[in-house]
Amino acid sequence: MAKILSPFASLCTVGFFARLSYALARSPVLPLFALYLGAGPEAIGFAVGISTVTGIFFKLPSGALSDVIGRKRTMLIGLIVFAVMPFTYLFVKDYSLLILVRFIHGLATAVYGPVSMAVVADLAGAKKGEMLSWFSSVTIIGNLLGAPLGGFILHSLSATAEPSIRDFHIAYIVSGVAGMMSLILALRLLREKDVVDNSRGLKKSLKKFASGIKEVISDRRVVITSNMEGLQNLTVGALEAFLPIYAVTVAGLNELQAGLLWGIQVLVTILSKPIMGKTSDKYGRKPLIVAGMILCSISFGSIPLLNNFYLLMLTAIIFGFGEAFVTSSSAALVADICKEKHFGTAMGTFGTIFDVGHASGPILAGFLIARYDYLFSFWIMSGILLLAIPVFVLGVKE
Repeated sequence: MAKILSPFASLCTVGFFARLSYALARSPVLPLFALYLGAGPEAIGFAVGISTVTGIFFKLPSGALSDVIGRKRTMLIGLIVFAVMPFTYLFVKDYSLLILVRFIHGLATAVYGPVSMAVVADLAGAKKGEMLSWFSSVTIIGNLLGAPLGGFILHSLSATAEPSIRDFHIAYIVSGVAGMMSLILALRLLREKDVVDNSRGLKKSLKKFASGIKEVISDRRVVITSNMEGLQNLTVGALEAFLPIYAVTVAGLNELQAGLLWGIQVLVTILSKPIMGKTSDKYGRKPLIVAGMILCSISFGSIPLLNNFYLLMLTAIIFGFGEAFVTSSSAALVADICKEKHFGTAMGTFGTIFDVGHASGPILAGFLIARYDYLFSFWIMSGILLLAIPVFVLGVKE
């Protein structure tokens, strides 16, 4: 594969299967599985968010570690988790074990995510916005396929109105096969000499590890910019957890339609991110980030007002555009700010804050929905996005 494809294209192929595996295990399968196990709104939100909590603790160290022991070794650790963990869901019989499995499964993206982005930043030169957006778009095609595929498995294989444990097991087996594919393809890619590797001696490694983290997290611009995507991912995490529940239990849609709502949002993000990334390279990152936050806030707040499949799909499309605006520019702006030698640490910092938002979204939404309703809960979270805009505009200079 490596001789046929460029390192960049090979990385995208590995990322596709890894993300397909992870997405299939996540939405709508995971919240519906938690519901099947008897979980309420707060517990469902926690189940969806707990894997992202893993990233809060491990993304920054993983990114920094890749700066000192090499990208290849660090990427391999994440891909092994992608390949193995989906099969452990077959042994889950209660909610407590589901939480443990989800937390460990989160190591996959916690380790792989910042390292793969750092590799692209290493290769991109002046085209960071464009190449990071292309990489993200190509790899999250797996996300696009994973959600509706999971919904299709649950809906089409079920002999009753509700999915059975057998249906959930089939979904997780398919997820595991995709994870194994990503690992098999990566083993050959990571032997290639033109894939970035930057391991050093232990003494230099420890010194660089500490100095890189200190330099990156002390930069206010990095923290504020990362927080913009973190807050945007507050709403992404909430949608992953509760859009399927809302669609099935409130709007009266089926599991396949619930998966399609998430899939169309991902599709729009994939198609528009490279264009937005190139635009941000040429005209600047900040205007796109601000516009994206506004689009996400408006569309997210509109969801509880709707119960028609096509209107909900339109809302998902608008949200997908907003997500593309933010994500195409925020990671590139962080990379612009940081020195090249700290790309891994920068992406780890970015990924940690990203995951704080992603993990907090379903947990906060579950807490609010359990006490109030979808409308009040979603409007509070939409307001948070709008309030962050002036902080970003005033606090970050390109």
